[in-house]
Amino acid sequence: MDDLATFDHTNFLTHRTKPLILAVDDDEDSLLLVACAIDMFDCSAVVARDGPSALKLALSERPDLILLDILLPYLSGFDLIEQLKSNPLTTTIPIVALTALASTQDRDRLLRAGCDDYLSKPYMLDDLETVVNRYLSLPFTLF
Repeated sequence: MDDLATFDHTNFLTHRTKPLILAVDDDEDSLLLVACAIDMFDCSAVVARDGPSALKLALSERPDLILLDILLPYLSGFDLIEQLKSNPLTTTIPIVALTALASTQDRDRLLRAGCDDYLSKPYMLDDLETVVNRYLSLPFTLF
């Protein structure tokens, strides 16, 4: 390949061997935990530590699922959800909130904003696996 600018990403996206998950969290330890779990689930991961980076990755990589912390720097999770759901390239990507916002009102607000699902921190890895399987229909379970 001579030029990355001419690389056909659409063709690449349709020939993935593993589901791709975008994990977004500003906390490095949380992000590492999620990335390790994604690897255990036999999926590929791309990670972002802030809203603008997550938006850029979502548009360029078009992941199969987004695991999103809501309290992010520069662009909140709510604003990111709005931008993702209003863009034809990303509107159908399922978004699961992984957040410390734990009240019933927070959950309802996230679902109204466009999240497809919600896990409250701290969460168990088997709960994360259940959610990932729900949206990616993976043929295995670890727990």
